[in-house]
Amino acid sequence: MRRSVLFFLLLSLMGCNDTVEKPKNLIEKDKMVDILYDLSLLEAIKSQNINGGISNENANAYLYKKYKIDSIQLVQSNKYYASDVEEYKKMFEEVKSRLDEQTKKIGGNTTPSNGPPNADVPQIQ
Repeated sequence: MRRSVLFFLLLSLMGCNDTVEKPKNLIEKDKMVDILYDLSLLEAIKSQNINGGISNENANAYLYKKYKIDSIQLVQSNKYYASDVEEYKKMFEEVKSRLDEQTKKIGGNTTPSNGPPNADVPQIQ
């Protein structure tokens, strides 16, 4: 998770120097927050290396399919949002709030459920 946050913060610093035009296929702000939230969760899975972790390829494919976007659209939208540091910070505060809320819900219990896996969710290898 720290890597993805650091990555996006670095992008935001790079975006401060140039005026970024609004992309034609800009991802809506609320949807972008959802994507950033999912990216944080996927980064946590990768960094914990639970049962071998999850590959970048599988994580990216999952995001593109779930949100019906492509890599170029994601990069362009992220660059656009990162160009406004204050607004981008608010987006990450929302992500952090959701992560904290989710942590409270599970109460720190990391025991996996016994239910069948969802075919659309990347499986830990």
